Amino acid sequence: MPTSMSNVPLRNTNTKKSIAPLNRNILFTGLTSFLTDTSVKMVYSVMPMFLLSIGASRTALSLIEGIAESTSSLLKSFSGYWSDKMGKNKPLMLLGYALSALIMPLYVFVVNPLQVLFLRFIERVGKGIRTSPRDSLIAGSSPAAETGKSFGFQKAMDNSGAIVGPLLAFLILWLFPGNYKLIFLLAAIPSLAGIAVIIFGIRETKNKRALKTVSVSWKNFPSKFYFFLGIIFVFTLGNSTDALLIVKARETGITVAFVPLVYMVTNVVSVLFSIPTGILADKIGKEKVLIAGYLVYAGVYFGFGKTGSISGIVLLFALYGLYSALTDGVQKALVADMIPKESKGTGLGIYNALLGFTLLPASLVAGILYDKVNSSLPFYLGAFMAVSAAILMAIYLLKMKRLSNSE
Repeated sequence: MPTSMSNVPLRNTNTKKSIAPLNRNILFTGLTSFLTDTSVKMVYSVMPMFLLSIGASRTALSLIEGIAESTSSLLKSFSGYWSDKMGKNKPLMLLGYALSALIMPLYVFVVNPLQVLFLRFIERVGKGIRTSPRDSLIAGSSPAAETGKSFGFQKAMDNSGAIVGPLLAFLILWLFPGNYKLIFLLAAIPSLAGIAVIIFGIRETKNKRALKTVSVSWKNFPSKFYFFLGIIFVFTLGNSTDALLIVKARETGITVAFVPLVYMVTNVVSVLFSIPTGILADKIGKEKVLIAGYLVYAGVYFGFGKTGSISGIVLLFALYGLYSALTDGVQKALVADMIPKESKGTGLGIYNALLGFTLLPASLVAGILYDKVNSSLPFYLGAFMAVSAAILMAIYLLKMKRLSNSE
């Protein structure tokens, strides 16, 4: 039967209406991320100290964060697949953000590390449900030549919330020393506001009638996608939980109330550079920017292993923000560029699932090394794996250039 025009996938015309230079969906998705990250980072910036205060070891801390983040990443593969099959992103985004918002105030009732593990697990389930559909929405709302810019803006908004959150946590601890429970209660407010933004601000980009006949399969993805996933696997083996960075900052002599401010430095730098690096990646190639990002990470982690000074730690947290700006959004943008439009949710989900699969052993090994062997060793391991990933990325880039020249 001839294909009718009604069955041809159409780009939602709503996504062409822009507020300022960026698409409406990208702006409101960024605002949602800003509000939610404000909430999450209020809690996360004090969680390592809170866990240590209720008797957790550094190994237990790494295990809790590794399980939480791995759960999040693994679920992103399923949520991405289902967003593609449903032809909708918004329902899963709403469910995921709502689940995280409801968990925040429950930390008030925690008295032991096992309860933190349970709540972190549930809260990260929410992140796992929402992230791939959100990334798919961004990819579907972005012009083909501006995915780096769009994901850079998303990362900048994420990290803007990650500036405000730790700043609020610092103010609360400064005014009310040791009052972690007040932080947990107040953290629910911005995340609830983020839910309202999803409901009233975001519009679907997918065409359900067109997409429901599409067969989503791993065979849809090119070989270069899986080569890139191999590079991500190598890098993530050395990319353990950031909680150990916070512990390191505390152990250099930074007082508890000021630890969130040090963590905030990372996010300030990341906000300043996320959009420029995204634009740069669109111009010179995302692969080149990622190589630079992996090398910056290697230098930062080597520095964390060597330094014992407060000024050195603050500088390294700043450089860690530069690494984040160079890689987080750019990696997603590169994945989005590689895969077909109808499978973007699934492809981004597979990418996120790999991060989750690798993050748990990486964090557990780092925590054991920190506790049982030497506190510098996990950082040296991270530096080595990052250099290895940079070399593999350079090989990937050369291979892609050869293929391009032979066509």
